Amino acid sequence: MDIQAEVIRACGKIIDADFRQDIVALDYVRNVRLHQGHLQFDLVIPTPLFPSKMLLREETLKGVRDLPGVSSVEVRLISEIRGQRQDAIAGVKNIIAIGSGKGGVGKSTVAVNLAVGLAKYGARVGLVDGDVYGPTLPIMLGVQDAGLMQNEKGIIPIEAHGVRLMSMGLLARGSTPLIWRGPMAHKAIQDALLHVDWGECDYLIVDMPPGTGDVHLTLVQTVPVTGAVIVSTPQDVGMIISMKTYRLFEQTKVPLLGMIENMSYHHCTHCGARDEIFGHGRVRIEAEGLGVPFLGEIPLVRQMREQADLGMPAVVLTDTPMAACYLDILGRLTAEVHLAQRRAIPVIEEAAEEAETFSV
Repeated sequence: MDIQAEVIRACGKIIDADFRQDIVALDYVRNVRLHQGHLQFDLVIPTPLFPSKMLLREETLKGVRDLPGVSSVEVRLISEIRGQRQDAIAGVKNIIAIGSGKGGVGKSTVAVNLAVGLAKYGARVGLVDGDVYGPTLPIMLGVQDAGLMQNEKGIIPIEAHGVRLMSMGLLARGSTPLIWRGPMAHKAIQDALLHVDWGECDYLIVDMPPGTGDVHLTLVQTVPVTGAVIVSTPQDVGMIISMKTYRLFEQTKVPLLGMIENMSYHHCTHCGARDEIFGHGRVRIEAEGLGVPFLGEIPLVRQMREQADLGMPAVVLTDTPMAACYLDILGRLTAEVHLAQRRAIPVIEEAAEEAETFSV
């Protein structure tokens, strides 16, 4: 019996609901081997945060355990993050822009928590503070007093909560303003991208300034952006202005990975009643109308603000509603990144060293 052919046949019936293809066509099933009735193979998934990994694991084990000659099954669950081949920033696989139409919608808070969440679950993550005039990320990560150093490859980013950070807030401290014309902001972003020693990064997240302007154009003209995420409140004003950012990414050929509704609702800390302060659901409706993935909604929570002021992103606090909320969004986001990379060839692939093993 050709055990590999039998496993491929059985697994070819298992569909990944996120990508609507079978797991053999998606190249998830690898290294099939059978020894004295013990079947072993690898199930290679696109990211450690892949949303359907446990369901796929269960379906895979169920699909192969009754094959002839098989008495036991061992499946290694391995993550493999893809990245587009590019020369602009060596070692960086995916560049994700986080944008919004207007300020005050919590975009930077979302960017920080997405970056820290990815790092928490095993990815190598860099974070660029693209808001050169109002840099806040050093405060949110608790490194506002850190000093930058340099090596032969460029500036060494500051590391916090497993994330490598470069921000103009590390150069212009406190209330010192950056009184720059457009060309200076253009050069600052180029330096933050190209003249920083990012090392090996699975994801480089760029927190964009609100609106559409020099920084946005510099980003898309300097590096190949894997895709963008738009953050907005459900309020009409926020959503209408955010559509300008959507059109900018559309016109500059940057794929939209999804939209996030921030400050979606608030639960009163005293009575627990739900209050939809800025409305609710508008971002989901707009995303569905545009054919853009809706990544999720984030409530307005006092703890989020308190944690940001303390330099401790909310996603760090495990077993909390906020951490669970971000985990759901990250699962959808990383799946969309993988889907975008499947459309972009050639790609680079690297399997994570850590693997989960499941047996029946």
